[in-house]
Amino acid sequence: MCGIAGTYRWPDGKGVTDRMTDTLAHRGPDGAGRYSHTLGDGEVQLGHRRLAVIDLSGTGAQPMAADGLVLTYNGELYNAPELRAELAACGVRFRGTSDTEVLLEAWRRWGTDCLPRLRGMFAFGVFDERTGELVLARDQLGIKPLFLLRRGTGLVFASELKALAAATGGSMQVDPAAMVASLLYYWVPDSRCALRGAEKLPPGSWLRCRPDGRVERGRYWDLRQVAAEGRERARSGERPELAAIVEESTRRHLLSDVPVATFLSGGLDSSYLTALAARDRPGISAYTIGFRAEDARFEAMPDDLRHARRVAERFGVDLREIEIAPDVLDLLPRMTYHLDEPIGDPAAINTFLICSAAREAGVKVLLSGMGADELFAGYRKHLANLLAVRYRRVPRPLRRGLARSVDRLPVATARRGFRSVRFAKRFLSFADLPEETAFRRSYTMYDRDELLALVDPDLAGTVEDVLTEHADLYRDNELDDFVNRMCLADARMFLPGLNLTYTDRSSMAASTEVRVPYVDVEVVRAAFAVPGERKIAGRQGKAVLKEAAASILPEEIVHRPKGLFSAPLRAWMSRDLAPLVREVLHDGVLVESGFLRRDALERLVAEDAAGQRDHAKHLWHVLTLEYWYRGATSGVGHNSQLTA
Repeated sequence: MCGIAGTYRWPDGKGVTDRMTDTLAHRGPDGAGRYSHTLGDGEVQLGHRRLAVIDLSGTGAQPMAADGLVLTYNGELYNAPELRAELAACGVRFRGTSDTEVLLEAWRRWGTDCLPRLRGMFAFGVFDERTGELVLARDQLGIKPLFLLRRGTGLVFASELKALAAATGGSMQVDPAAMVASLLYYWVPDSRCALRGAEKLPPGSWLRCRPDGRVERGRYWDLRQVAAEGRERARSGERPELAAIVEESTRRHLLSDVPVATFLSGGLDSSYLTALAARDRPGISAYTIGFRAEDARFEAMPDDLRHARRVAERFGVDLREIEIAPDVLDLLPRMTYHLDEPIGDPAAINTFLICSAAREAGVKVLLSGMGADELFAGYRKHLANLLAVRYRRVPRPLRRGLARSVDRLPVATARRGFRSVRFAKRFLSFADLPEETAFRRSYTMYDRDELLALVDPDLAGTVEDVLTEHADLYRDNELDDFVNRMCLADARMFLPGLNLTYTDRSSMAASTEVRVPYVDVEVVRAAFAVPGERKIAGRQGKAVLKEAAASILPEEIVHRPKGLFSAPLRAWMSRDLAPLVREVLHDGVLVESGFLRRDALERLVAEDAAGQRDHAKHLWHVLTLEYWYRGATSGVGHNSQLTA
């Protein structure tokens, strides 16, 4: 796992690449390298920061050059041993044992045709000295990031957006459409970028730059097609051996020349992976989190530690417990810097603190249960949307009466919050809506009218564009299975836009690598070959995954209620962050610039303070957006940055 950067026919390419590579130092503290090549009247520069995980010797250093090909690569290939054997049988002689060299030789033999063969997480740039072509590529699911910026015939690319900002001397402007999208979702979807002109290379795709200025794009893996193929497999009666597939993926993800640990929340996903990993690596370490007792009581949070301890004891795991009592006032600006774009999920803090503790203990690699909820319908929103279909059959007068009654209930008092009331109000906010709109409202921050009331009126058209984009993507499928339609939308938007993004940035900020065995191409293929009724059975989400895990995990872990890898936001807002909320409301840059409307923000604060509505998540994201925007516009005029 590393940081990559480079320029192609870009002015001052060497200086720009050096600045970008330095900006990415946290992604690779074990080494740095750069490559330079003259190309006509320009040049190609490739930079690399190394986090040494496989082949710790110098033969794994990058950029890696051999016989006219040069590679700068971020990621891990879990099928590298098989590819190495296949290439060796064809006469390839390897100098070292790194997967980087395997990728370089696979590219030499197969070019872009090697991409569907790769099983792992990756983003890379490969330059061919003979043709003068640079190709960028990104893994199938978007686990690893790759940002790029094109100007004329030139291009710059990097693992993080902040590196591109450094490359342009801070001249890039904030994209107000991305900020509107961030308010809606509390992250920036993969189709957009927070800084104008920059873009994210889409998952499962490649881009080729030619010396004559032409740019060619291609897609080698399409999740929509994978889902359609899964539907046909399900119709034919095929039942994937999910337990064997997850076990094999977990075993592959343990490939490493340095110690590997796991995240262990005590929930199904992380417990299953930890149990499987412990079979292969007895005594493996696992990291879990807890919160200050007063915060957990106020938030009515489940006791995850008890379940994590049970799993650790059962499988001989060395459990490391971390109490999350962060100084959020100090962490907030630090996290908004590392997250690259405005992301309002406090789970990023948990990930950063766990990875920091692991790194201090000498651990560079951790396995995470990320992705299981999206692929196997494990979130509350999946069950809630299924229940909403039945709720809409209830006579309208009864629904109206129930909604009025629930609306009058408080979500919190001065001493405690009421989770059941929060959930009920959330459910009733979307239960009456059409399918796509209901699904969007079940996990986004605002409805259309609330979002329009919150932002500058001049951005009304942008709001409509963002909402239309969601609708178009949600409906872009051939599935007749409601549950799998939700899973496909999550795998195309929620997973790469939020969860994989904050996991990458938070872990790399601590110079650690997080691997995600559920977000594996074979697991994904199997997931979409499972019909929706086997994912949600009765009121049980992830039913098919629970069935697979039941052979190894205790029943109380398999069937326990879903926990939250989150944070006690209401407690933080009422104590630690209350002064900061007031500051942003009265003197914040977003309010003063006109991007956010003070009256709408005041209403959010008042309703939350009165316990009438739960806006803790909304206000947390306003804080993250404010701090991100301050950093993104430091040294430039604020008002000019927010013109639509």
